[in-house]
Amino acid sequence: MKLQARDASRYFARPDADKTGLLIFGADTMRVAMKRQQVIAALIGPQGEEEMRLARIAAADLRKDPAMLLDAIKAQGFFPGPRVAFVEDATDGMTDVIATALADWAPGDAQVIVTAGQLNAKSKLRQLFEKHPNAYAAGIYDDPPSREEIEAELTRAGLTNLDGHAMTDLAALARELDPGDFRQTMEKLALYKLGDDTAVTSDDITACAPASTEADLDDALNIVAEGRAQEIGPVMARLDAQGMQPVTLCIGATRHFRTLYAAASDPGGAAQGIARMRPPIFGPRRDRMLRQAQAWGAPRLETALTILTDTDLSLRSAGQTAPQMALVERALIRLAMLGRQRG
Repeated sequence: MKLQARDASRYFARPDADKTGLLIFGADTMRVAMKRQQVIAALIGPQGEEEMRLARIAAADLRKDPAMLLDAIKAQGFFPGPRVAFVEDATDGMTDVIATALADWAPGDAQVIVTAGQLNAKSKLRQLFEKHPNAYAAGIYDDPPSREEIEAELTRAGLTNLDGHAMTDLAALARELDPGDFRQTMEKLALYKLGDDTAVTSDDITACAPASTEADLDDALNIVAEGRAQEIGPVMARLDAQGMQPVTLCIGATRHFRTLYAAASDPGGAAQGIARMRPPIFGPRRDRMLRQAQAWGAPRLETALTILTDTDLSLRSAGQTAPQMALVERALIRLAMLGRQRG
Protein backbone atom coordinates (compact mmCIF):
# COMPACT_ATOMS: atom_id res chain seq x y z
CA MET A 1 0.00 0.00 0.00
CA LYS A 2 1.15 3.50 -0.77
CA LEU A 3 1.42 6.00 2.07
CA GLN A 4 0.69 9.61 1.18
CA ALA A 5 2.94 12.27 2.70
CA ARG A 6 0.56 13.27 5.50
CA ASP A 7 -0.26 9.67 6.42
CA ALA A 8 3.41 8.70 6.25
CA SER A 9 4.39 11.30 8.84
CA ARG A 10 1.85 9.87 11.29
CA TYR A 11 2.82 6.29 10.50
CA PHE A 12 6.53 6.86 11.10
CA ALA A 13 5.69 8.08 14.60
CA ARG A 14 3.28 5.21 15.35
CA PRO A 15 3.97 2.25 13.04
CA ASP A 16 1.84 -0.89 13.07
CA ALA A 17 3.84 -3.75 14.57
CA ASP A 18 1.62 -6.30 12.76
CA LYS A 19 2.59 -5.14 9.27
CA THR A 20 4.88 -7.22 7.10
CA GLY A 21 7.15 -4.41 6.05
CA LEU A 22 7.80 -0.84 4.99
CA LEU A 23 9.79 0.63 2.10
CA ILE A 24 11.15 4.15 2.60
CA PHE A 25 12.67 5.68 -0.54
CA GLY A 26 13.90 9.08 -1.69
CA ALA A 27 16.76 11.03 -3.22
CA ASP A 28 17.78 12.69 0.06
CA THR A 29 19.61 9.98 1.99
CA MET A 30 19.60 12.04 5.19
CA ARG A 31 15.82 12.41 5.16
CA VAL A 32 15.35 8.73 4.40
CA ALA A 33 17.76 7.74 7.19
CA MET A 34 15.99 9.95 9.73
CA LYS A 35 12.58 8.46 8.92
CA ARG A 36 14.01 4.97 9.05
CA GLN A 37 15.55 5.68 12.47
CA GLN A 38 12.24 7.06 13.69
CA VAL A 39 10.13 4.12 12.59
CA ILE A 40 12.57 1.46 13.83
CA ALA A 41 12.85 3.17 17.23
CA ALA A 42 9.04 3.27 17.43
CA LEU A 43 8.82 -0.45 16.61
CA ILE A 44 11.50 -1.94 18.89
CA GLY A 45 11.99 0.79 21.49
CA PRO A 46 15.19 2.45 22.73
CA GLN A 47 16.73 -0.86 23.92
CA GLY A 48 15.83 -2.87 20.84
CA GLU A 49 19.25 -2.81 19.20
CA GLU A 50 21.05 -3.60 22.46
CA GLU A 51 18.70 -6.55 22.92
CA MET A 52 19.60 -7.79 19.42
CA ARG A 53 16.07 -7.32 18.10
CA LEU A 54 17.38 -5.39 15.09
CA ALA A 55 19.14 -7.18 12.22
CA ARG A 56 20.99 -4.84 9.84
CA ILE A 57 21.58 -6.15 6.33
CA ALA A 58 23.63 -4.21 3.79
CA ALA A 59 22.48 -4.49 0.19
CA ALA A 60 25.89 -5.82 -0.91
CA ASP A 61 25.73 -8.61 1.68
CA LEU A 62 22.21 -9.58 0.66
CA ARG A 63 23.29 -9.88 -2.97
CA LYS A 64 25.99 -12.35 -1.94
CA ASP A 65 23.68 -14.32 0.36
CA PRO A 66 20.00 -13.98 -0.61
CA ALA A 67 18.92 -16.15 2.33
CA MET A 68 20.13 -13.57 4.87
CA LEU A 69 16.87 -11.65 4.89
CA LEU A 70 14.59 -14.64 5.38
CA ASP A 71 16.90 -15.95 8.11
CA ALA A 72 16.73 -12.59 9.89
CA ILE A 73 12.94 -12.51 9.63
CA LYS A 74 12.53 -15.98 11.15
CA ALA A 75 15.33 -15.84 13.76
CA GLN A 76 14.26 -15.85 17.41
CA GLY A 77 16.30 -13.76 19.85
CA PHE A 78 16.99 -14.13 23.56
CA PHE A 79 14.87 -11.08 24.44
CA PRO A 80 11.11 -10.82 24.00
CA GLY A 81 9.54 -8.05 21.94
CA PRO A 82 9.03 -6.98 18.33
CA ARG A 83 11.92 -7.44 15.90
CA VAL A 84 13.04 -5.67 12.73
CA ALA A 85 15.06 -6.87 9.75
CA PHE A 86 16.48 -3.76 8.12
CA VAL A 87 17.79 -3.77 4.53
CA GLU A 88 19.75 -0.65 3.61
CA ASP A 89 20.23 0.85 0.11
CA ALA A 90 18.11 -1.68 -1.74
CA THR A 91 17.67 -1.49 -5.51
CA ASP A 92 15.25 -2.87 -8.08
CA GLY A 93 17.68 -5.74 -8.68
CA MET A 94 16.89 -7.07 -5.20
CA THR A 95 13.12 -7.13 -5.70
CA ASP A 96 12.85 -10.91 -6.17
CA VAL A 97 14.87 -11.65 -3.01
CA ILE A 98 12.77 -9.26 -0.93
CA ALA A 99 9.54 -10.52 -2.51
CA THR A 100 10.41 -14.10 -1.48
CA ALA A 101 11.01 -12.96 2.10
CA LEU A 102 7.74 -11.02 2.23
CA ALA A 103 5.83 -14.01 0.86
CA ASP A 104 7.21 -16.26 3.64
CA TRP A 105 6.53 -13.74 6.39
CA ALA A 106 4.13 -14.82 9.15
CA PRO A 107 2.73 -13.05 12.23
CA GLY A 108 5.39 -12.92 14.94
CA ASP A 109 8.23 -12.64 12.43
CA ALA A 110 10.50 -9.60 12.28
CA GLN A 111 9.06 -6.68 10.35
CA VAL A 112 10.98 -5.88 7.16
CA ILE A 113 12.16 -2.27 6.84
CA VAL A 114 13.81 -1.42 3.52
CA THR A 115 15.41 1.86 2.44
CA ALA A 116 16.24 2.87 -1.11
CA GLY A 117 17.22 5.86 -3.18
CA GLN A 118 14.91 7.62 -5.61
CA LEU A 119 12.49 5.16 -7.25
CA ASN A 120 10.19 6.07 -10.12
CA ALA A 121 6.57 4.94 -10.34
CA LYS A 122 7.52 1.92 -12.49
CA SER A 123 10.14 0.66 -10.03
CA LYS A 124 9.68 -3.05 -9.34
CA LEU A 125 10.73 -2.66 -5.71
CA ARG A 126 8.32 0.21 -5.17
CA GLN A 127 5.45 -1.69 -6.84
CA LEU A 128 6.18 -4.73 -4.68
CA PHE A 129 5.46 -2.78 -1.50
CA GLU A 130 2.68 -0.62 -2.93
CA LYS A 131 0.75 -3.67 -4.14
CA HIS A 132 1.41 -5.80 -1.06
CA PRO A 133 -1.75 -6.16 1.09
CA ASN A 134 0.14 -5.93 4.39
CA ALA A 135 3.10 -3.64 3.62
CA TYR A 136 3.60 0.05 2.96
CA ALA A 137 5.73 2.19 0.65
CA ALA A 138 6.50 5.81 1.52
CA GLY A 139 8.36 8.31 -0.64
CA ILE A 140 10.44 11.02 1.06
CA TYR A 141 10.72 14.18 -1.00
CA ASP A 142 12.60 17.47 -0.64
CA ASP A 143 9.53 19.44 0.40
CA PRO A 144 9.97 21.65 3.48
CA PRO A 145 8.82 19.99 6.71
CA SER A 146 5.12 20.38 7.42
CA ARG A 147 3.89 22.00 10.62
CA GLU A 148 2.97 18.53 11.85
CA GLU A 149 6.54 17.29 11.32
CA ILE A 150 7.99 20.35 13.07
CA GLU A 151 5.62 19.82 16.00
CA ALA A 152 6.74 16.17 16.16
CA GLU A 153 10.37 17.30 16.37
CA LEU A 154 9.45 19.78 19.11
CA THR A 155 7.63 17.08 21.08
CA ARG A 156 10.56 14.70 20.69
CA ALA A 157 12.86 17.44 22.02
CA GLY A 158 10.48 18.20 24.90
CA LEU A 159 9.65 21.70 23.66
CA THR A 160 5.94 22.43 23.92
CA ASN A 161 5.82 26.04 25.15
CA LEU A 162 6.40 28.47 22.29
CA ASP A 163 5.53 32.15 21.98
CA GLY A 164 3.57 33.62 19.07
CA HIS A 165 6.47 34.04 16.61
CA ALA A 166 8.53 30.98 17.53
CA MET A 167 6.67 28.46 15.35
CA THR A 168 6.86 30.80 12.33
CA ASP A 169 10.58 31.20 12.93
CA LEU A 170 11.11 27.45 13.23
CA ALA A 171 9.22 26.86 9.98
CA ALA A 172 11.52 29.36 8.25
CA LEU A 173 14.58 27.75 9.79
CA ALA A 174 13.42 24.28 8.71
CA ARG A 175 13.37 25.51 5.10
CA GLU A 176 16.94 26.80 5.35
CA LEU A 177 18.58 23.81 7.07
CA ASP A 178 18.93 20.21 6.01
CA PRO A 179 16.98 17.74 8.18
CA GLY A 180 19.98 16.62 10.22
CA ASP A 181 21.00 20.17 11.08
CA PHE A 182 17.42 21.06 11.96
CA ARG A 183 17.14 18.09 14.36
CA GLN A 184 20.47 19.05 15.97
CA THR A 185 19.18 22.60 16.37
CA MET A 186 16.08 21.27 18.14
CA GLU A 187 18.28 19.21 20.48
CA LYS A 188 20.46 22.24 21.16
CA LEU A 189 17.36 24.35 21.82
CA ALA A 190 16.08 21.71 24.28
CA LEU A 191 19.38 21.88 26.19
CA TYR A 192 19.33 25.67 26.04
CA LYS A 193 15.87 25.71 27.66
CA LEU A 194 16.61 22.94 30.15
CA GLY A 195 15.20 24.01 33.52
CA ASP A 196 13.65 27.12 31.97
CA ASP A 197 9.84 27.00 31.93
CA THR A 198 9.38 30.25 29.99
CA ALA A 199 8.16 30.09 26.40
CA VAL A 200 10.63 29.55 23.56
CA THR A 201 11.19 32.90 21.84
CA SER A 202 12.71 34.10 18.57
CA ASP A 203 15.84 35.12 20.48
CA ASP A 204 16.19 31.57 21.82
CA ILE A 205 15.94 30.14 18.31
CA THR A 206 18.48 32.62 16.96
CA ALA A 207 20.89 31.75 19.77
CA CYS A 208 20.72 28.04 18.90
CA ALA A 209 20.53 28.21 15.10
CA PRO A 210 23.73 27.41 13.17
CA ALA A 211 25.83 30.48 12.44
CA SER A 212 25.17 31.82 8.96
CA THR A 213 28.07 31.71 6.55
CA GLU A 214 26.96 35.20 5.53
CA ALA A 215 26.98 36.61 9.05
CA ASP A 216 29.77 39.13 8.37
CA LEU A 217 28.08 40.22 5.16
CA ASP A 218 24.80 40.69 7.02
CA ASP A 219 26.60 42.78 9.63
CA ALA A 220 28.06 44.99 6.92
CA LEU A 221 24.71 45.50 5.21
CA ASN A 222 23.01 46.36 8.51
CA ILE A 223 25.72 48.96 9.17
CA VAL A 224 24.99 50.52 5.78
CA ALA A 225 21.21 50.38 6.11
CA GLU A 226 21.37 51.96 9.55
CA GLY A 227 23.52 54.87 8.37
CA ARG A 228 26.63 54.02 10.42
CA ALA A 229 29.05 55.30 7.78
CA GLN A 230 32.03 55.52 10.16
CA GLU A 231 31.96 51.72 10.63
CA ILE A 232 32.05 50.82 6.95
CA GLY A 233 35.84 51.07 6.53
CA PRO A 234 36.75 48.51 9.22
CA VAL A 235 34.08 46.00 8.18
CA MET A 236 35.11 46.32 4.52
CA ALA A 237 38.71 45.59 5.50
CA ARG A 238 37.54 42.47 7.34
CA LEU A 239 35.46 41.24 4.39
CA ASP A 240 38.35 41.89 2.01
CA ALA A 241 40.70 39.90 4.26
CA GLN A 242 38.22 37.01 4.24
CA GLY A 243 38.29 36.92 0.46
CA MET A 244 34.87 38.47 -0.16
CA GLN A 245 34.59 39.40 -3.84
CA PRO A 246 33.41 42.94 -4.69
CA VAL A 247 30.73 41.63 -7.06
CA THR A 248 29.45 39.26 -4.35
CA LEU A 249 29.25 42.14 -1.89
CA CYS A 250 27.39 44.30 -4.41
CA ILE A 251 24.93 41.49 -5.17
CA GLY A 252 24.34 40.95 -1.44
CA ALA A 253 23.71 44.67 -0.90
CA THR A 254 21.32 44.77 -3.84
CA ARG A 255 19.38 41.79 -2.48
CA HIS A 256 19.18 43.39 0.97
CA PHE A 257 17.94 46.75 -0.31
CA ARG A 258 15.56 45.12 -2.77
CA THR A 259 13.98 43.29 0.17
CA LEU A 260 13.66 46.56 2.08
CA TYR A 261 12.12 48.23 -0.98
CA ALA A 262 9.58 45.41 -1.44
CA ALA A 263 8.57 45.77 2.21
CA ALA A 264 8.43 49.57 2.20
CA SER A 265 6.36 49.69 -0.99
CA ASP A 266 3.85 47.03 0.07
CA PRO A 267 0.27 48.43 -0.03
CA GLY A 268 -0.39 46.94 3.40
CA GLY A 269 2.64 48.60 4.97
CA ALA A 270 6.19 47.51 5.71
CA ALA A 271 5.18 45.00 8.40
CA GLN A 272 2.89 43.17 5.99
CA GLY A 273 5.54 43.40 3.30
CA ILE A 274 8.13 41.73 5.54
CA ALA A 275 5.61 39.02 6.43
CA ARG A 276 5.13 38.24 2.72
CA MET A 277 8.83 37.57 2.09
CA ARG A 278 9.83 34.20 0.68
CA PRO A 279 11.88 32.61 2.05
CA PRO A 280 10.51 34.00 5.32
CA ILE A 281 12.60 36.31 7.49
CA PHE A 282 12.44 35.38 11.15
CA GLY A 283 13.50 36.44 14.61
CA PRO A 284 15.45 39.59 15.41
CA ARG A 285 16.54 39.87 11.76
CA ARG A 286 12.90 40.32 10.75
CA ASP A 287 12.38 43.10 13.30
CA ARG A 288 15.62 44.80 12.30
CA MET A 289 14.80 44.79 8.59
CA LEU A 290 11.31 46.07 9.34
CA ARG A 291 12.80 49.06 11.20
CA GLN A 292 15.17 49.69 8.30
CA ALA A 293 12.38 49.58 5.71
CA GLN A 294 10.24 51.97 7.74
CA ALA A 295 13.13 54.37 8.30
CA TRP A 296 14.16 54.51 4.66
CA GLY A 297 10.81 54.59 2.88
CA ALA A 298 10.25 53.48 -0.70
CA PRO A 299 11.54 56.65 -2.51
CA ARG A 300 15.01 56.60 -0.89
CA LEU A 301 15.25 52.83 -1.28
CA GLU A 302 14.58 53.25 -4.98
CA THR A 303 17.50 55.71 -5.12
CA ALA A 304 19.66 53.21 -3.22
CA LEU A 305 18.90 50.50 -5.75
CA THR A 306 19.88 52.85 -8.57
CA ILE A 307 23.25 53.49 -6.89
CA LEU A 308 23.83 49.74 -6.51
CA THR A 309 22.82 49.00 -10.10
CA ASP A 310 25.26 51.63 -11.39
CA THR A 311 28.00 50.18 -9.18
CA ASP A 312 27.32 46.66 -10.43
CA LEU A 313 27.58 47.84 -14.04
CA SER A 314 30.87 49.57 -13.26
CA LEU A 315 32.27 46.41 -11.68
CA ARG A 316 31.40 44.40 -14.78
CA SER A 317 32.69 47.01 -17.23
CA ALA A 318 35.77 45.92 -19.19
CA GLY A 319 37.13 49.46 -19.20
CA GLN A 320 36.98 49.96 -15.44
CA THR A 321 40.44 50.68 -13.97
CA ALA A 322 39.59 51.76 -10.39
CA PRO A 323 40.01 49.10 -7.66
CA GLN A 324 36.73 47.21 -7.47
CA MET A 325 36.55 47.00 -3.68
CA ALA A 326 37.06 50.75 -3.49
CA LEU A 327 34.12 51.25 -5.88
CA VAL A 328 31.89 49.14 -3.66
CA GLU A 329 33.05 50.86 -0.48
CA ARG A 330 32.31 54.27 -1.99
CA ALA A 331 28.81 53.11 -2.97
CA LEU A 332 28.12 51.77 0.52
CA ILE A 333 29.27 55.01 2.13
CA ARG A 334 26.93 56.93 -0.21
CA LEU A 335 24.09 54.64 0.84
CA ALA A 336 24.87 55.09 4.53
CA MET A 337 24.87 58.87 4.15
CA LEU A 338 21.62 58.68 2.19
CA GLY A 339 20.08 56.60 4.97
CA ARG A 340 20.93 59.28 7.54
CA GLN A 341 18.94 61.92 5.68
CA ARG A 342 15.46 62.68 6.88
CA GLY A 343 12.80 61.05 4.78
